[in-house]
Amino acid sequence: MFEAAELGRTVSKEDYKTQIAELRAQLLAVQQQLRDSNVPVIVIIAGVDAAGKGEVVNRLNEWLDTRGIETHAYWDSTDEEKERPPYWRYWRNLPARGIIGIHFGAWYSHAIDMRFDEIWDEGRLDAELSRIKDLEQMLTADDALILKFWFHLPRDVQKKRLAALEKDPRSRWHAAPQLSRKPKHYKQFLAVSERVIRETDSGHAPWFMIEATDRRYRDLTVGRTVLEAIRARLQHVEQHGGNGLSSHAPSLPQTPTAQVTVLDHVKLAGLDERGDYKERMQTYQGRLNELVWETYTQKRSCVMVFEGWDAAGKGGAIRRITNSIDARLYRVFPVAAPTDEERAHHYLWRFWRHLPRAGRLTIYDRSWYGRVLVERVEGFAAEHHWRRAYHEINEFEQQLAEHGIVLLKFWLHISKEEQLRRFRERERVAYKQHKITDEDWRNRERWGDYKAAVNEMVIRTSTEYAPWYLIPGEDKRVGRLEVIKTVCERLEAALKSS
Repeated sequence: MFEAAELGRTVSKEDYKTQIAELRAQLLAVQQQLRDSNVPVIVIIAGVDAAGKGEVVNRLNEWLDTRGIETHAYWDSTDEEKERPPYWRYWRNLPARGIIGIHFGAWYSHAIDMRFDEIWDEGRLDAELSRIKDLEQMLTADDALILKFWFHLPRDVQKKRLAALEKDPRSRWHAAPQLSRKPKHYKQFLAVSERVIRETDSGHAPWFMIEATDRRYRDLTVGRTVLEAIRARLQHVEQHGGNGLSSHAPSLPQTPTAQVTVLDHVKLAGLDERGDYKERMQTYQGRLNELVWETYTQKRSCVMVFEGWDAAGKGGAIRRITNSIDARLYRVFPVAAPTDEERAHHYLWRFWRHLPRAGRLTIYDRSWYGRVLVERVEGFAAEHHWRRAYHEINEFEQQLAEHGIVLLKFWLHISKEEQLRRFRERERVAYKQHKITDEDWRNRERWGDYKAAVNEMVIRTSTEYAPWYLIPGEDKRVGRLEVIKTVCERLEAALKSS
């Protein structure tokens, strides 16, 4: 593979000067077009030590308008990053639409280092490369352009450059000597790197092998590649838009018995004994308070997701939980329509940003499932976007579970008749009128569409690591007790397994 980057390609000073002025003008022009598009550009810079990766990044920042560029390096992990799933640090740095994000190594450096240092075996590396491929496919399906550059040097050239860098007092090698590898490890490093590159090279996120021996050739090649890639992507988006995907859901016969959903199996009966509600609730709340402090001590995070019909009792269930917990340990994140900043990113971006630190609890009042519920039913997301979201959500939640986060997902279910009764009550009671909106009535008219969407959501995203809990909410007391009971049971089980 790397022989292709040892061809002795060069660019003379004269040719470099002749081409660079035009290239810079073209880069600025295409960057201006990019600003008005829905395309975020992710440039990954990787390669052997001393190949000039930092020089190339500085050159791109010189040639382009820095107001439209974000540069990120991933050296040591901060305490904040260590308390969250590994990919949190990458997600929060993803560029918005119209912006170019340059990432040193990105998710590749860690994978290469872990295998190179023999901390991971081949099987663990395979699993990570599969995750990387899924991530890149997810981002490109959301219109991102990913450009991955690998900078290569022959062994003798690298050895000379490293020696020069070690003598130069301005070199970063003096500030961070652990960042370089001795030339004697050259073959082992290339062997691991070639495996990673080969496994993750794809049509939607290709690797570009850059011969870095001649700096002028290296810089011009990167600049022209960035220019042509952005041009081609903008042209493709304008002419073709997104790609359609077929549904994984069967086409059901138009008879009621053939269209039964998981919600039809939720029993909506009330409490057998009305008098024991307060006593049982107080018992669970006391236990929950103890459990949350235990999770804090053990540094186990918890994420709760509340979805359900309008007026099904999500707010009431959340309040019974938060009333049991020290306010310093939790945060409630109400999910509304995305802001301009959030719309400029992948839809999962805003949820990655708000994941809790170790030992904390985050409650999402509505969540990333809006992609396959309201955005699907109301047409806010194109069909090919929401259809691929099931896999993306499962992958996201699997990363949370692997990090040790306890994830609980609740759907609060009520009948259509009970919802109507609650809507009318909200209209009559002054202090409840703020809870009812025209949008609630519009959503009710599409009850059947939402029911079908919920059915597919549960079937395709209820996993062994993040199951759905379908909560009967016809009697609010039943729903609240079932929620807090489930939370206690899941936290107890998680603490025992720690």
